[in-house]
Amino acid sequence: MTNHALPHTDAGMPGVLDCALCPRACHVDRSRRNGFCGIGAQPVLAKAFPHFWEEPCISGTKGSGTVFFSGCSLKCLFCQNRPISHGGVGRVLHVSHLAAVFLNLQEKGVHNLNLVNPTHQAHAIEEALAHCGDRLKVPIIWNSGGYDAVDTIRAMASRISIWLPDLKFMDSGLSGKLASAPDYFERASAAILEMMRQACAPVFDEAGMLQKGVLIRHLVLPGHTRDSIRILEWMAANCGDAVLVSLMGQYTPMPDSEGSPQRRLTRREYDKVVDALFRLGLENGYVQELSAAGTERIPLWDGEGL
Repeated sequence: MTNHALPHTDAGMPGVLDCALCPRACHVDRSRRNGFCGIGAQPVLAKAFPHFWEEPCISGTKGSGTVFFSGCSLKCLFCQNRPISHGGVGRVLHVSHLAAVFLNLQEKGVHNLNLVNPTHQAHAIEEALAHCGDRLKVPIIWNSGGYDAVDTIRAMASRISIWLPDLKFMDSGLSGKLASAPDYFERASAAILEMMRQACAPVFDEAGMLQKGVLIRHLVLPGHTRDSIRILEWMAANCGDAVLVSLMGQYTPMPDSEGSPQRRLTRREYDKVVDALFRLGLENGYVQELSAAGTERIPLWDGEGL
């Protein structure tokens, strides 16, 4: 299928004719060929369904209306969603079809609309959300790897209620090795500060569901607890109670992930980071159980909901 470039939006969203939607800023004309992300101008999706395995304030009892976008501007070696992030498995949709996917999820009664890995498809997401207009009533979540361009975050400000970024690495050598992004922390920390400026303190409804705010995820990597603790120290100094923190221990070695850690996290490693989390006063959020590691919760990329 031929991809056709989408215009700049009224909100000032960067376009795809000279793409700079993510920090890679590959300046590819994505109407003619794919960018670094592996995606052209039209949105590509792998799955859209009610997801019950997010944080409790996201999934709740009705599920999070999760939309998995294909391609990726980061492409971590250890990615659990490798078939869609690296391989581009998914279905090319027209923007009007993407809007229908959003509305169909809302009709299922989900708590929110959860846009997973949206960065490189922000232009299409913005247009689809505009197409939905005031028919879309649920909070909209920007669920990214944290490697976001500040200009793109600003352009999405009027659309996004909840920012759910990862903060994966601080050490530039580590992020260079595992994601070919030595500037990861510089870019991700700047994006998170912009998200905080927009969302302010977390807001919950009467059922404890997050309605507005920033929730930062950090996955502890085997053999790299020092980097994790440095990230938590940055959060304590720069975020404090203005954000929720989700510490994750689910790291699982994946096939074809040569160059990334090839073992699971040990209890001793995880306890060391958890102790630092509480010592630093980052008690507003969640600590994942180590038992979450494994492949059982990775979705099947079967095009559900498309």
